[in-house]
Amino acid sequence: MKKIYFLCTGNSCRSQMADGLAKAILDPKEWEVRSAGIEAHGLNPRAVKSMAEIGIDISQNKSEVIDPVFLNSSDLVVTLCDDALENCPVIPKSAQHIHWGLEDPAKATGTEEEIMNMFRKTRNEIEKKIKDL
Repeated sequence: MKKIYFLCTGNSCRSQMADGLAKAILDPKEWEVRSAGIEAHGLNPRAVKSMAEIGIDISQNKSEVIDPVFLNSSDLVVTLCDDALENCPVIPKSAQHIHWGLEDPAKATGTEEEIMNMFRKTRNEIEKKIKDL
């Protein structure tokens, strides 16, 4: 079984959405999917809501810091933000590394609908990228 690790700054939005989407899209017999952050910021309720809109429940996910054991045994490491790319522990040479550099929807401003639209846009970008893997 291959291991994929989605990494972000706080493991609250982008990496959590990627985790949920990958578990829904990728074959669970072929891929073990996990996500983590450089820090644990807690699960963002808007990320949970945006995923629920497409029938994926991430409400029980936990925000976690990077597990060096899982990182060092991963086949594919995906960094989802520039902060994770710059501050992540050394990605093992044995792992393929992809960087997506997505905007942080948690920093969106405006009305609730405008903020949710940013979460949806990010979710949809991640979904497309996972399908393209």
